Amino acid sequence: MASRVQFENSNEVGVFAKLTNSYCLVCQGGSENFYSIFEAELADSIPVIHASVADCRFVGRVCVGNKRGLLLPNSCTDQELQHIRNSLPDSVVVQRVEERLSALGNCIAANDHVALVHQDLDRETEDIVADVLGVEVFRQTIAGNALVGSYSVITNQGGMVHPQTPTEDLEELSSLLQVPLVAGTVNRGSDVLGAGLIANDWTAFCGMDTTSTELSVVESIFKIGDDAIM
Repeated sequence: MASRVQFENSNEVGVFAKLTNSYCLVCQGGSENFYSIFEAELADSIPVIHASVADCRFVGRVCVGNKRGLLLPNSCTDQELQHIRNSLPDSVVVQRVEERLSALGNCIAANDHVALVHQDLDRETEDIVADVLGVEVFRQTIAGNALVGSYSVITNQGGMVHPQTPTEDLEELSSLLQVPLVAGTVNRGSDVLGAGLIANDWTAFCGMDTTSTELSVVESIFKIGDDAIM
């Protein structure tokens, strides 16, 4: 089922953690309580790793990954890169990317098959995304916003996008991604889904302010909890 978590009074769990089907990165520092919630839920299935990028905590917004790979910004130090490489499963390819739009998590949304990317992303970065993550790449906007990673969360089961996404855009995105999509919010009306919600194919975590209605929409679109297909 979906869990509510908070990082030092912040509901922006997607800023401080990155979740995929083969690993979970959680920022260093802060209370162990935040980390232990992820560990309790995930440790039986995937590694939960303490990490930082450029000595900062916002790991979820600056990296992008799926079960095959993880892309980190150029500001990531050699030491951090080595620590992440050593902690992740051997099957996961970790690579640093030279990209002007360095908040990769805000500019790219990906599952294990498809990635949506910011329209101004370098062609070279687009090729690296396709290569390392093993996905098809599409340049898109969501409800007119270029930051596709901030305004959507997608898994192999389904996806949630900005609440003001027009129906025709929703249908177009859904056919590109080949998963059902819903327009919605988290954290009591926040449209910045990438910051307030993280999900993989069997669980999701959102901010403590998320209402029960929002939580039930999350569980139903991502097919987790009671809606899971076993």
